[in-house]
Amino acid sequence: MSEQSTRERWYHRFVTAGPQAESDFGGTDRVSRGGLRLIGANALQSIGDQVVNAKTVLPWLLTLVGAPAALVGLLVPVREAGSMLPQAALTPWVVAHPRRTRVWMLGAAGQAGATAAMAAAALALDGWVAGAAVLAALAVFALARCLCSMAAKDVQGRTVPKGQRGQVTGAATMVSGAAALVIGVALQLLGPGLDAPALAAFLLGAALMWALAVLVYAGIPEEPREPEEERQHWWTDTVGLLRDDAGFRRFVLARGLLLVSALAPPFLVTLAVDAGRSGGQGEVAALLGGLGSFVIAQGVASVVGGRVFGSLADRSSRLVMVLGALVASLVVLLAVAAVLALPQRPGALLAVLVTAYLVLSLVHVGVRVARKTYVVDLAEGDRRTRYVAVSNTAMGVILLVTGAVSAALATLGAVAALVFLALLGLVGAAVSWRLPEVSRG
Repeated sequence: MSEQSTRERWYHRFVTAGPQAESDFGGTDRVSRGGLRLIGANALQSIGDQVVNAKTVLPWLLTLVGAPAALVGLLVPVREAGSMLPQAALTPWVVAHPRRTRVWMLGAAGQAGATAAMAAAALALDGWVAGAAVLAALAVFALARCLCSMAAKDVQGRTVPKGQRGQVTGAATMVSGAAALVIGVALQLLGPGLDAPALAAFLLGAALMWALAVLVYAGIPEEPREPEEERQHWWTDTVGLLRDDAGFRRFVLARGLLLVSALAPPFLVTLAVDAGRSGGQGEVAALLGGLGSFVIAQGVASVVGGRVFGSLADRSSRLVMVLGALVASLVVLLAVAAVLALPQRPGALLAVLVTAYLVLSLVHVGVRVARKTYVVDLAEGDRRTRYVAVSNTAMGVILLVTGAVSAALATLGAVAALVFLALLGLVGAAVSWRLPEVSRG
């Protein structure tokens, strides 16, 4: 069998064939070549993400090197907001590049270098100096990721037709999830032997993933395109886009209200650990509290959800967002009900909370795949770049505000924060329902 037909066969194992749509993008051979490289590069990046994780691995690392708790608390804001807030300001620079693959490759190389710097800090430093060095490297990492986020949607929109984009994203998620299972099991097996040098080795492995991703991405067949029109100042453009484009503004609002699946899991973990300490099943509690267990949970969610939600998002990314918000909110409210109803049965409560955590991880995969597919399908050309950049910058602000409110409510207890997030999710489902349909169907 020829190389061309072999490539097409592999691509269509992940993605449903669409000969007519593929002909509009240069033919099946061209689409399959670009699609497979997108799957491979995004999977490599996602594998690295499982290690450079501001919610699990990096807090564990800072604890091992003796960094103060205040620095640990800065990890998630630096990682998330740092990769979103600069995007609108960087839009003119990105749009000026006819080949967006090169922008993505620059971002991936930056993530590789920043991750290697974190590993070096873990090996050579300790205390607050080590913590500050890891945070500085994470800030560089976030800025580099910002470039990848902006360029990736354009590259996918230029090389993969509608009806296949969600499946490409889902396939990459599924492959990275399988790798996450291996990483999680390795971390869990290390147990007490999981020290700073061991985590540094994992970080160096993650840096290698991004280096390989650069090589894979270089072969994507992207046709260079000159900027479509002159852009005004990025701030004026951002305000004008949010003010004048009602459909896009509603998408940004809906996306901001879908944070329940992203922000609720840490509160569930806190409640589950408390339940285990208060007399639950000790072995289960110990397993939940291990670093590897969190990575394994994310891996299971990615493997199961990547393929399923990718296909569903190509049919209707809008409905996947609606259902994701509804399910996440209901799961959180059921977990809250269990906390209130089972205070004297910690074993049963622990089982409910662990199950809720796994379901939320799965739902979050669906929400992420759906919103990425929606914004790629929503527009074409440089307008898509503007949509991605402005929505991510707005999300950086919304994330900081929502995180601050939920953190403040958490001073009253995790239950209060969870109820707040669940209510946001229900409103988000209603707003998402009113979004226009943009998928192929």
